[in-house]
Amino acid sequence: MVDGWFAGEGEDFRLIGTRCSACTSVFFPREDAHCRNPGCAGGDLEEVPLSRRGRVWSFTDSRYRPPSPYVTDLELPWEPYTLVAVELESECLVLLGQAVPGVTVADLTVGMEVEVVPGVLHEDAETIWTTWQWRPTGVTA
Repeated sequence: MVDGWFAGEGEDFRLIGTRCSACTSVFFPREDAHCRNPGCAGGDLEEVPLSRRGRVWSFTDSRYRPPSPYVTDLELPWEPYTLVAVELESECLVLLGQAVPGVTVADLTVGMEVEVVPGVLHEDAETIWTTWQWRPTGVTA
């Protein structure tokens, strides 16, 4: 959905972050202007692919239609979805995203391993808006 936030397809799909050369902090979404670490004097920022797998840190379900800029078709009934906060241990980050369709809160546990996969946020006759989603490892879609 946002240029530069992810790249690749299938097994090569990755979220893209940036790492500060001075303090090694990793950021997502990416940071291109300056190090966000308040304790760092700043360094060069390099683009880095983030880990494909992480562990569920927390999760919940979304039972309301979110406001703009999230795109929804008001003519269709609202379909709840599952939100997952995932800890990427090597990057020391917790990232939020949707679970793949069909995965509910009943399917998740804290500490469960998940992997990032491409997903469809919204589509119409002219455009498919791609995003990332979290899928429990060992599950194929």
